[in-house]
This record gives sequence, C-alpha cells and structure tokens, in this order.
Amino acid sequence: MDIGPKAVRSLPHGTLQNRCNEWISTNMTESSTETYLRPGTYIDSDHPQVVEFANFHADGLTDDSAKAVRLYYAVRDRIAYTPYWDFDDREIYKASHCLLTGKGMCQSKSALLAAAARIMGIPARIGFADVINHMSSQKFIDLIGTDIFHWHSYTDLYLDGKWVKATPAFDEDLCGKFSVAPLDFNGTCDSLFQAVNAREEKFMEYVGDHGTFPDTPVERIQADFKTIYGGAFGLPMLEGRSLHDEVEAEKAAPGPDKKTAP
Repeated sequence: MDIGPKAVRSLPHGTLQNRCNEWISTNMTESSTETYLRPGTYIDSDHPQVVEFANFHADGLTDDSAKAVRLYYAVRDRIAYTPYWDFDDREIYKASHCLLTGKGMCQSKSALLAAAARIMGIPARIGFADVINHMSSQKFIDLIGTDIFHWHSYTDLYLDGKWVKATPAFDEDLCGKFSVAPLDFNGTCDSLFQAVNAREEKFMEYVGDHGTFPDTPVERIQADFKTIYGGAFGLPMLEGRSLHDEVEAEKAAPGPDKKTAP
C-alpha cells in the first residue's frame, strides 16, 4: 500500500534518532545478508563505473567501518545535490546515473553509497522518511508547493553487528550556502539530518517513516510524487537548473523576496 501525504505516520520533533533502532531489526541471517549484498535495479552495484568508484575510494583500507566512512564522504561531496530532475524518468534513481552525471538527488546518492558499500562486502539497504527541509531554494519550494520533502532518503549500513544510518545527500558546498554544518559520519553513530543551523534554529525535521528496502521502491515513490507534487512531477525541462546557483541568487536578491541563509 502506498503511503500518501495523509497516511504518513507523524513523529514528534526530535524523536526519530532515539527510536530508529525500534523501527528496524538488527538481526541478520545468512539469507538477509545475501539480499543486502546483491546488485539491484537501482542500487546497481554491478555497474563497472560504480565498481571502479568503490574500489578507488576504499583503496588501501581493510576495516569495513573505515571503508564506509571513506565512501560516505566521496558520495557526499563529489556528487552535487540537486532536486531538479524529471522524476518520471526511472534512470535518475540509479546509483550509476548519479555517478556518471556527477550530481543526484537524495534517493540516487543514497543508492550510490549503498551500491559502493555492497561492492566492499558491506550489507547495505536504502531507507526513506518525510522531512521538513529548509535546504532548498524558495523557487523549488514554490514549484512543489510545500516544504515537506517526501521520500527523503538515507543509506543503512550493517557495520560491527548493527545497522547504522548515513545521509550523503547534501554536499559541503551547498551546506555552506545555508550556514549549516554538513553531516559527518563516523561509521558508528547514525547520521541523519541537520536539526539546527549555525544559530541553533530548527532547520530540518523528520515527520514520517517509510522504512527500509533492499532496492529503491521507485513505483511507490513515483505514485506518491504524482499525488503530492502534481504538475511539478514530470518536468524534463527542470534538468540542468542548479539549486546551488538559485540559493546564491536568492540570497543576493534585493527586496522582500530576498532569501537569507539561516
């Protein structure tokens, strides 16, 4: 059953990180380990360029946590974040598409981290939640008609006997434009979202959980996006627009429409 905007389970602010271990079992069987290591349609860890990417960035490391950390930063900062895609195109959700274009949305960047981890023998899956997100331009918020980003994505990595969440979506350059620290990841603790900005003001909030999946559930995401975002869903002309440039322009714009980074 698809989870539409009215069916999403609401969570009180600040409780997600305390409850995430309640959502997902940490028990791993041999069959489930295999599930989270094999290539998927969107977590396409068998793609030659993805294999090359993983091997290059994890080169010389033997510890799984160290590999995961190195891969996390490679995906976070070497792949620019942008929400401007034709979401009706299934190719954009693939890890390989994200890598080959050098830019991606949260779903494809999380898929790329999961794919790279699987190549290194680290079980990985992809998780989703709905967030109130201020890491966007006013133009994009106006386009989709809400500041709630549905099906925001993170990567779940099985390290040292437990699942650890990592969110490589927002690159360091973009975070700097919003005066918010980029998310760090140490391979041990969950790294989910920037709760506050540099002025300790509320910046991002998780409001609903969709759970984790062995591969990106694109049909469910597309169905919800069509329902929630309507006419902004399948717009191929959006591709090529730069969120980074829009934020800079809005910060510099005079008058009441000026956007000031928190």
